[in-house]
Amino acid sequence: MYHRISIVCVICLVLLSSCRAKKNSISATPTNKISQSNTNRGQQRISEKQATPPAAKKSYTNVVEDYIDQFSDIAMQEMKQYGIPASITLAQGILESGAGQGTLSIRANNHFGIKCHSAWQGDYIHHDDDKDQECFRKYVDAKYSYRDHSLFLTTRGRYSFLFDLSKKDYKGWAKGLKKAGYATDPKYPNKLISIIERYQLHDFDKQALGSKRSKRKSKNKSEKTSLKTYTVSKGDTLYSISRRFDISVEQLKNYNNLKTTTLSIGQKLYVKDSKK
Repeated sequence: MYHRISIVCVICLVLLSSCRAKKNSISATPTNKISQSNTNRGQQRISEKQATPPAAKKSYTNVVEDYIDQFSDIAMQEMKQYGIPASITLAQGILESGAGQGTLSIRANNHFGIKCHSAWQGDYIHHDDDKDQECFRKYVDAKYSYRDHSLFLTTRGRYSFLFDLSKKDYKGWAKGLKKAGYATDPKYPNKLISIIERYQLHDFDKQALGSKRSKRKSKNKSEKTSLKTYTVSKGDTLYSISRRFDISVEQLKNYNNLKTTTLSIGQKLYVKDSKK
């Protein structure tokens, strides 16, 4: 009797072990499939990233020229109204804002590094400068930064002697800004002058004063007189094209009914008045 019971127990144990083994083998199959699927997806994402070429970065010269395209008209308007050379305003904007790429210009539309001071009632941000977390003015739009720059120079007595200088004397203005305490960097005047001469910003002073732009020496003189259209190539900006054909950015925009400074490779632009 006991012998039969023992045999039955052994058989039951064998059957139970068999069921468990089947369950384990069944549950293992989908897990492996999911794991393999995730691995394949991961490999696919990696291969896609490797296949996607990195976006080409603009050179600093192109960044500066884009900045000039965007703000030269505003600088000339400020010159006409307040008497500050457009070349000086643009050069300061380029230097102080890193051609629009600096922290203050991105976060606060502040292109001239103007601090809050006691009279400022507008918005502001804190930013490390000569001291930690100093207060800097914040603007809704960069054009208001340009207007505030004009007001800053015209309403403070220490800058008044600058307006006795010729509006064409960008070197005198650059040195005078340092003398009046606009910046503490002893090389500040030389930096402004270098930017003005490298990008020929003094041409905007002449435009604002109503005189023609100075003629530049060009190896492609025949090209300038014969071509009516120009095809945009890689690296071109409105400013670089205007320099090439000895016209202003404003004229180039008018000839082509352009509302922005964005260009695309292969785009054809009129470099002479199409009506003429």
